[in-house]
Amino acid sequence: MTLPIWAAVACALAQAPVDPFPDRLQGLKLAKPEDGVDAPSTQPPAGAVVLFDGKSLDGWVHRNGGKPGAWKLATGGALQVVPGTSDLLSKFQIDGPVRLHVEFRTPYMPGDKGQGRGNSGVYLQGRYEVQVLDSYGIEKPGEGDCGGIYGIAKPLVNACKAPATWQAYDIDFVPPGFAEGKKVAPGIISVRLNGVVIHDKVIITKDNTTSGLGGDPSTPGPLLLQDHGNPAQYRNIWLVKKKEK
Repeated sequence: MTLPIWAAVACALAQAPVDPFPDRLQGLKLAKPEDGVDAPSTQPPAGAVVLFDGKSLDGWVHRNGGKPGAWKLATGGALQVVPGTSDLLSKFQIDGPVRLHVEFRTPYMPGDKGQGRGNSGVYLQGRYEVQVLDSYGIEKPGEGDCGGIYGIAKPLVNACKAPATWQAYDIDFVPPGFAEGKKVAPGIISVRLNGVVIHDKVIITKDNTTSGLGGDPSTPGPLLLQDHGNPAQYRNIWLVKKKEK
């Protein structure tokens, strides 16, 4: 049976993919107009290690099998998760204290809730996750919300911008210290989200957060970007090595 034109159009619209990064967030009320304005993009300083510059995935491999990175290079120098391809690992290994800069944005998924809204994550040494999620508007974010150090510490405040808006993490990370095979100092993480302090020298109480790479915590590890089944985006990823204290 041939469908009427109006029915065929309605069917096609229903099957069309929803833009995860619309210019206008239909149905979402912003607490402040600036919540829908992209965070400023911070360019790497002299001497920084650039992990992603928007042009190439040469410095990345997939967690499953070590195949070359196959996430999508999107417009505006963005890197978009391709669900089902597995996490991305930087070839660069974090072997000491660093300041990491990562810009990200979560898709607009108004039909989903909780951990289903733009879930991804940034793992230092592949072991310690700073959560990426659409947690906009949550009054008291927990360890599993955006900015949480997963399973360890909830953010001090919710500094999230609206979904589909670029945000920025600046993370100071000190790996745990070891001597003669024994841990002598815990790892420490401080985090700024969109310029706001959300963690201040938090002690890492685990050797591996959920879905991390695990392994010997005394050894170097990569930066891991998580494929959690949602098309989150990243851009302008770099780090600066800091001196051991």
